[in-house]
Amino acid sequence: MKKLIAPSILAADFANLQRDVEMVNNSEADWFHIDVMDGHFVPNISYGMPVIKAIKKHAKKPLDVHLMIEKPERYIEEFAKVGADIITVHYESTVHLNRTLTQIENVGCKAGVVLNLTTPVSVLEDILPKCYMVLIMSINPGFGGQKFEEITYQKVKKLRKMITDQQLNTLIEIDGGVTNKNAKDLIDAGADVLVSGSYVFNSENPTATIADLKEICN
Repeated sequence: MKKLIAPSILAADFANLQRDVEMVNNSEADWFHIDVMDGHFVPNISYGMPVIKAIKKHAKKPLDVHLMIEKPERYIEEFAKVGADIITVHYESTVHLNRTLTQIENVGCKAGVVLNLTTPVSVLEDILPKCYMVLIMSINPGFGGQKFEEITYQKVKKLRKMITDQQLNTLIEIDGGVTNKNAKDLIDAGADVLVSGSYVFNSENPTATIADLKEICN
């Protein structure tokens, strides 16, 4: 399968958001990664429905919406309405995970689960067949620009084995500290989708940086 790059809009210039959305449109990126933070589940607040709706208006690629919020089941329908194509929820954030994933499917979106840095992949054994994608956090969620944690490689390898053993097509996504220094190792470990925020948007030429990541991964 072709490996995917998803620039994280959290690191974009919000005074020039349309410009940065157009940059992603015209780049080799595959998805927009949209981080939603509520100040409770993670110690930061990002943006909500109005910003996502504005992004969707100009985006020509799928919106991968990552909900770092408590009780995400309260807002699934609203995020679908403003343009989410994929919705991922944290394993740690919802009591009835199966029900929440079903909610996501019922509003026409692809459903995924996110694991915090120290949550073992083994907790997903029974729910894995219902997951379009599993996002492994390679940092502690809440802030961009953090250093990549090496524990991620082993988690990816374990999850890839679980997916293979169950004969599934579930994608593995990595979010946090992804650069050209670790991209190939993540792909070799079994990752399919790489999220990159600060590394892309803080570079001198974001379009070229995305192209470089794409070449490394494929």
